Amino acid sequence: MGSWLVEELCLDHDVAVYDVDIKKLKYLFKSIRLSELDEIKDFMPELAINAVSITNIQGAFKDALPYLPQDCILSDIASVKTGLQDYYGTLDRRYVSTHPMFGPTFSDLRNLSDQNAIIIKESDEEGKAFFRSFYRGLGLSVYEYSFEEHDRTIAYSLSIPFASSMVFAACMKNQEAPGGTFKKHLDTATGLLSQDDHLLCEIMFNPHTVTQIEKINSQLSYLTHIIRGRDHEEMVKFLNRLRNNIQGSEESGKADQPPAPGDTLEKPLPSDGDCWPGIPRKPFQRCAGPSHSRTFLNSGWMSCHPAGWGISFP
Repeated sequence: MGSWLVEELCLDHDVAVYDVDIKKLKYLFKSIRLSELDEIKDFMPELAINAVSITNIQGAFKDALPYLPQDCILSDIASVKTGLQDYYGTLDRRYVSTHPMFGPTFSDLRNLSDQNAIIIKESDEEGKAFFRSFYRGLGLSVYEYSFEEHDRTIAYSLSIPFASSMVFAACMKNQEAPGGTFKKHLDTATGLLSQDDHLLCEIMFNPHTVTQIEKINSQLSYLTHIIRGRDHEEMVKFLNRLRNNIQGSEESGKADQPPAPGDTLEKPLPSDGDCWPGIPRKPFQRCAGPSHSRTFLNSGWMSCHPAGWGISFP
């Protein structure tokens, strides 16, 4: 996701990028490629986006913090937020934590109109305004959850389908299986297992995942009981309950989070120096501040300041 962020941000912002493996920066364009972390000092970013895996986030921040301005907003895009609220609490820094809920495996990164992003409630208001504008400018539906709400939601929305696909794959054997339904499930499982192992581990090691898997086990046990008893009446009840569950899920999924007060796309553009979060693709702005931002990215990382942004990748 680090390289994707560079591509999306570099057209409107100055972006600097760092990665411990400099070869990963080879094909990034319109960005400053940093070979050493101390080069961040000359870049003076306003926003630093840490795009490494959850297990490496604190270490990456520790390495970069000595070179970041005190007023630089720290940011992460971790899939699971466990421990991050406590960690940020130990720092005398502003931060903004988000989660773009898509990736190259299952998404068309050129058309994200059916995708979602989460912004953490406890984040700095200026950082939230920037990412709200950035994500909505890409057509994403944006939701705001607390750290705890985020991880509970991810355990439901990602851990359940991930676990289901893993169990499906665990039952595979070298046997031809004609049928469209089987192929669709196989394609999904293949796509899932093509993703980075660190990402899959992050999702599955979410502390709320075990509860969801226990629910799956309970329903499988119930279904096994019905099948063994060949209980047609109970199976029909079970299927109807599943249909109701799916219908309810589809209806709730149609409702996008309403825009914050004063944050509608129809609102006129603000005058120079105003700070208003609702305009898509608007550069990072401080109130009465510069109209262009600078970002540093750690490929694992990225950062931003009035002239640019920085990012780094895992």
